[in-house]
Amino acid sequence: MMTTELIPVPAFADNYIWLVCKDGHAVVVDPGQAAPIEAVLKQRQLVLDAILLTHHHADHVGGVLALQQRTGAPVYGPASERLPACDHRLQEGDTVQFPNVGLQLGILDVPGHTAGHIAYHGTLSTGKPVLFCGDTLFAAGCGRLFEGTPAQMLDSLGKLRALPANTLVCCAHEYTLANLRWALQVEPGNLVLQQRWEADSQLRSDGMPTLPSNIALELDTNPFLRVSQTSVAKAAASYAGTGLETPVDIFACLREWKNNFK
Repeated sequence: MMTTELIPVPAFADNYIWLVCKDGHAVVVDPGQAAPIEAVLKQRQLVLDAILLTHHHADHVGGVLALQQRTGAPVYGPASERLPACDHRLQEGDTVQFPNVGLQLGILDVPGHTAGHIAYHGTLSTGKPVLFCGDTLFAAGCGRLFEGTPAQMLDSLGKLRALPANTLVCCAHEYTLANLRWALQVEPGNLVLQQRWEADSQLRSDGMPTLPSNIALELDTNPFLRVSQTSVAKAAASYAGTGLETPVDIFACLREWKNNFK
């Protein structure tokens, strides 16, 4: 019996579609394109057991219908979002199990990027905790607020930061270096952040993904998870040119700063 494998499959310019596979079976997360997944399924001779969706954006759901048509795999997704297909509507407190790939997952509601965004967290057959967070949490960043408020996103990130420190963070975009460049503006004196920049720059120059990350590393280097740190709060206030009273104010300022960062 093989152990569970976790594969980031590149799609579009900078997306990752996550594939969890074991013993000839696979589960896919956020297939924005069908072709890259079909190629891996064929190459590895895998049966697709399920399609998991975190939110409705096209670069996460664009391949769903083609994959479902070709494989018959059931689709799991957020209860309140309009999706191209969804057989199982999920919300916080629900759990799903995929024994063929050694995966059991709980659902968290994480609105902010979209109104009904969900995340899947649980354990691989190896015992390693894992998080599929779509566009809510990125390596050294978080998703833009297209449908939610700063308060909602900060609350959503609070749920993710509370997960075990060794949880693998499987986010959906290779935004890491751009996010780290900005994070270094926020906390230029953060030594862990400097080391992460060096390590992840090397990975990218070698053509390797910077993901998965982990919760411990995000807690040490991601400004959006560090709004209570004095260094981050001071940097945000300096950027805003005014005092910021609450964690939500600090977060909202950081999000605006990142939106405008070139």
